[in-house]
Amino acid sequence: MKKAKLVVALVAAVTAAPAALAGTAPYFNPLTQSSAVASPNHINELNSPWQAPAGISQVNLMSMNEVEADVNQSIQRVAAGRNSSMFDMLAYDPTGRYIFIPHETPIGAGVSRYDTQNDFNELLFAGDQGGANGDWDDDFAAFDPARYTPNGTVIAAEEWSGLGRVVEILDPLGPAPVDPTATALVEGTDYRVLNSIAKVAHEGINFSEKHPNEVIYFIDEWRSGSIYKLVLATPGDYVAGGTTYVLSVDAFANAAEGNNPADYYNEVTAPRFGPATWVPITDANGNALPGITDPFLDGPTNDPRTNTNTRGGRVAADDVGGTPYGRPEDMEVAILPNGNEMLYITTTSENAVISVENTGANTAIVRQFASQATPKNAGFPGTTGVFNSPDNLAQDALGNIYIIEDSPNSGDVGGDIWFARDTDADGVAESLDHFMSLQVNGSESTGMIFHPTDPTKFVVAVQHPESTNLANVPGGFGDAVWEFDVSEVNPPACQSNGGSRIWNWIANRFVKSCSRKNDFTFVRLLERQAN
Repeated sequence: MKKAKLVVALVAAVTAAPAALAGTAPYFNPLTQSSAVASPNHINELNSPWQAPAGISQVNLMSMNEVEADVNQSIQRVAAGRNSSMFDMLAYDPTGRYIFIPHETPIGAGVSRYDTQNDFNELLFAGDQGGANGDWDDDFAAFDPARYTPNGTVIAAEEWSGLGRVVEILDPLGPAPVDPTATALVEGTDYRVLNSIAKVAHEGINFSEKHPNEVIYFIDEWRSGSIYKLVLATPGDYVAGGTTYVLSVDAFANAAEGNNPADYYNEVTAPRFGPATWVPITDANGNALPGITDPFLDGPTNDPRTNTNTRGGRVAADDVGGTPYGRPEDMEVAILPNGNEMLYITTTSENAVISVENTGANTAIVRQFASQATPKNAGFPGTTGVFNSPDNLAQDALGNIYIIEDSPNSGDVGGDIWFARDTDADGVAESLDHFMSLQVNGSESTGMIFHPTDPTKFVVAVQHPESTNLANVPGGFGDAVWEFDVSEVNPPACQSNGGSRIWNWIANRFVKSCSRKNDFTFVRLLERQAN
């Protein structure tokens, strides 16, 4: 097997502190350009949607075309062209057998469950599509994030359509209903709305790594969205409520611009990096603090300066000077070697990713993790690919962060996935290494997540390809889920520097020799960490 041979400087740290990692240097030869996209149902879409480094395999697990051709399977499709199904942020159960697929449809949003052992998909629930007429009582929309919770449930949440609610599936491994739209979603026993989580445009929602039963982080995915955390009143109880906080960078809050909410929706120039404070917007029972807008008010995604029916969490953040970022979307949570918890957050409209290091119970430091100014493919042949519209994030077992772009480039060039190199764990990437590039017309990559028990594997979805629009592409392949395996990756060569020194891929520096006695593969490190 051709596995990536790496000189290991951090093996002791990996062994001694399995949950506190700095990440590694790239274990693959980075791409040198973004891919061109092909026509719908092109052989690339059907067989290999992504350009990937040599040795990384990709196989199709399921597609809309496959599911809808089998009367025994089910999936959600509404009348919305290529947005009819909208696979989004995938979630595994702890065994890796099941993949949960939220549907980011404009109405009738639901969640599907794909059984990897039996190659079988079924719709667990879906809204009744009453939202088309403004009736959201039994309807949901734009489910973007999905997470398997520490309680053994699954949550999904509304982003750009619907009312900004978070829904919990209480028995995600149980039998699927005969009619997925028949359950009373708000008050039923199988699904419930978590009214203890503030109403925002949800995308990034995740659980603390240090305190998974106590803290939930979430984001308002908007042009001036903020970052929140909910400290549960009772550990593991998502209904009883708790204290909701919003992140406020100290320098921003003290700047003149930071005191004027109207400026939040324009170009922000006040400082938004450096020391920060988690500022409460509710008391310990989840009640809005005096003088602060109720953060649990339902409402559409709109501008609270001119609309009183906007989602309450957004206005409450403005009330206390929550720091705005440009469309903060997805979030990954990690524990650093120093023991602090780190949040990584994409800021899509700013073409950047930020890192938030919690330094105390309610203090943090915010840094620019990656941007268009970050070096690309450092130490490797360069790439013509442009870092643009970062949307989603993934994290492997060694703490490496992968950044997945939206559909940023043009109709002819697909979005990219980047490996963020931060070997010193300072919250600032040293390089963005070009990992994969999508070749499917009209689509974006989404839902990248690593397998919970087989750490060399990960899945990614192709979302809203043109082939989902059956009016234009009869028999279209449609939204699909693909599985990758890095165990056979072709590693970077052991490079010299005009003498006997070679590059130590994990220490991220040149050393004097390639001592085979101490070599370990990247794959072996992944497997050690997972075990």
